[in-house]
Amino acid sequence: MSLVILDLEWNTAFCKELGKYVNEIVEFGAVKLDKRLKVEDSFSCLVKPTVAKSIHPQVQKLINIDFKELKRAEKTFPFVLDDFAEFLGDSTLLTWSNTDLHTLIDNCELHFLDSDLPFVKSFCDLQKYCEYSLGVSSSSRMLGLSSCAQMLGFVEGENQVHRALDDAMLSFKCLKALYNRRHFEEFIEECDEEFYKKLRFKNKFITNINNPKLDREQLFFDCPDCGVRCVRKSKWSKQNNTLNAFFVCPECKQSFKGRVQAKVKYEGVVISKKIISSK
Repeated sequence: MSLVILDLEWNTAFCKELGKYVNEIVEFGAVKLDKRLKVEDSFSCLVKPTVAKSIHPQVQKLINIDFKELKRAEKTFPFVLDDFAEFLGDSTLLTWSNTDLHTLIDNCELHFLDSDLPFVKSFCDLQKYCEYSLGVSSSSRMLGLSSCAQMLGFVEGENQVHRALDDAMLSFKCLKALYNRRHFEEFIEECDEEFYKKLRFKNKFITNINNPKLDREQLFFDCPDCGVRCVRKSKWSKQNNTLNAFFVCPECKQSFKGRVQAKVKYEGVVISKKIISSK
């Protein structure tokens, strides 16, 4: 089983044809690994822009690419994509989170009016694997590549200049440091119809207490001191993407504000609860 770790850099630009801003890919960077996690090849290519007329200042700070350099690039997105598809072959594709995969799909829709990625047979979200391996998975905060590398001692801080091949190599170092073949293979997904349905599903927050998808039986809190089931003393109120109410313990009389976040994901509704403060 060979693996290809891909990193993309993109520039935010307004597309007149679509009437909206798009993330136009400006660079591909990838490394190919053999079954022993040895780097056997690499892929690096700038993409000649067809939408943007300049680089957004914030983007340029992050990737340190001059627009004149992009304009001198030899190939536009369709040709670079063909080269990358050949480089990928039958390997499993890895990216840090699925954001690059979404951006790749968006650029295919932009250039081909088609969101299919038939050249991708299997996929692994490297961010999820590293979160699992480090035991830092959180529904409220995702582990960034620089943060992971910092935890593993590969970089000194998070303010790094991003280039695609460099970030692909950094992802490789994180994978190698945390690799357990049996656990890793559990994170590989076949890119079938179900995979793309899940990928395209838009997560939503439930902020209406009367939403039928919300399981009211899960909206409880136990006292943080004595563990007794608490009694709600106020109506539920909406705050940003959460539901909030005040609770009191019938045993020790402690009162506090409880916060509930209910997110509709592809797999179903996921509820997380947190005690915010005393009343």
